[in-house]
Amino acid sequence: MHRYRMIVEYDGSQYVGWQRQDNGPSVQGAIETAILSVSGETVAIRGAGRTDSGVHAMGQVVHADLAKEWSPFKLQNALNAHLRLAGERVAILDVQSTSEFFDARFSALRRHYLYRIITRRAPLALEAGKAWWVAKALDHEAMHAAAQMLVGRHDFTTFRSAHCQANSPIRTLDRLDVTRTGDLIEIRATAQSFLHNQIRSFAGTLKLAGEGRWTPDDVRSALDARDRKACGPVAPPDGLYFMQVDYPDVIVDRRREPEAPNADNGLS
Repeated sequence: MHRYRMIVEYDGSQYVGWQRQDNGPSVQGAIETAILSVSGETVAIRGAGRTDSGVHAMGQVVHADLAKEWSPFKLQNALNAHLRLAGERVAILDVQSTSEFFDARFSALRRHYLYRIITRRAPLALEAGKAWWVAKALDHEAMHAAAQMLVGRHDFTTFRSAHCQANSPIRTLDRLDVTRTGDLIEIRATAQSFLHNQIRSFAGTLKLAGEGRWTPDDVRSALDARDRKACGPVAPPDGLYFMQVDYPDVIVDRRREPEAPNADNGLS
């Protein structure tokens, strides 16, 4: 078998999410169908993270095992041709041959996400479905100060979905920065892995800080409560983007090491 690593971009608006499901089209299903079309092989690909319906990606990473050896360039072009003709909102940005020990999910060191908020009175036209529209101004500096209460290793029970399947709510958040350019507020988050709904929960809570309704101490109190009811409203999926995945330069044989402890990387 030959393993290929792919970087994938997609508009999540028309999909039920990354993961293949019976209730509608998925990004995983679109790529697997493309692989079947161009290679005649039925494969199950693995992604670095599972995004929910409406969540987008600029740098999702997947791996696929194929019996036939392909030129990465030809494989990328063939897959993109099928995806385009099928009307999918998915593009393969890069394909590389990789080691059999590389695993898109378990080899990942860090995952990077972006949440976009546009604050203006007029509703969104060009950016509809691509950002959270908030009709009033937000104080991004207050949001950033509140976000720093969440950086570090914590029990994030307050900020995960009740349907999260991870065994533990404890995660280490490496970065949670809030910046503004004009009407656009960007929240950037980095960690090895995230809990289900974690970033959207962060965004909804930080909006309260931007409105002046919560202080950094309020955010810390919500974190310490370890209670989902203490969380602010969950932000919509439109503004969430899976941006990038970091991997080690040398991939070790994971068959000789324990797997990452139940890393749930679905982020709706």
